[in-house]
Amino acid sequence: MNASGNLFERAGGCLFACDPDTKLALTRAAAADWKAGRLDLGPAPDPESAERVGRPQRPELVHPRQLARRGMASEEGRAALLHAVAHIEFNAINLAWDAVYRFRGLPREYYDDWVQVALEESQHFGLLRDRLGDLGRAYGDFPAHNGLWYMAQRTAQDLLARMAMVPRVLEARGLDVTPPMIG
Repeated sequence: MNASGNLFERAGGCLFACDPDTKLALTRAAAADWKAGRLDLGPAPDPESAERVGRPQRPELVHPRQLARRGMASEEGRAALLHAVAHIEFNAINLAWDAVYRFRGLPREYYDDWVQVALEESQHFGLLRDRLGDLGRAYGDFPAHNGLWYMAQRTAQDLLARMAMVPRVLEARGLDVTPPMIG
């Protein structure tokens, strides 16, 4: 392989980028470089604390109980629901890159899958953000909670717990508590 970079370092760059446009561009570039064989799995600095993650100053992060109910009966409710899903997707980009960045020494297929997840989540976020714009809103206009990343912090040292709790329980639970998304 003619590698010109390290996947773990690039994953960290994506993970720690705060500006959504920058995060999306870095994600596309890293995924393309990984797929083209320009990145390797060689030694990299140890992962930083899971306390650090790239996110914009907005949305304001509040306790989940402080969030208003999102109904589909009004345009405001639909925009709030779209914003909630966009926030899940933004967090999912970070979660995918953290799964690459934090957990080392795994089979190449593990990294193939999580790089693809990061790319797909970035596409989902972009589409939802564009739709919010169609409604005259922007990502960050509504408050959100930090539940997904909180669990990522709690599972930062345990790959099995991370895979069990974050994508399989917390992300999936979003469908259970948001019935209009299912219909």
